[in-house]
Amino acid sequence: MNTITNNFSIELFIWQAFILLAIGLWIYCLIDILKNKFAQNNKLIWILVVIFMPFIGPLLYIIIGKNKKLKLN
Repeated sequence: MNTITNNFSIELFIWQAFILLAIGLWIYCLIDILKNKFAQNNKLIWILVVIFMPFIGPLLYIIIGKNKKLKLN
């Protein structure tokens, strides 16, 4: 029992941190998409990209999609 509590796996910690970061980024992107306006059906397209491409979708949205938001005065 003591060996289980004394063994700290850095690899497991890195994977858990990566997964938490990915989930946080996913949630941030979905909230940002829902709060802003886009031209035509771009909002629906970005939601589908972020949902169905879990790791790449949020990165694509941050790199490309943030520039496609409509500017409101």
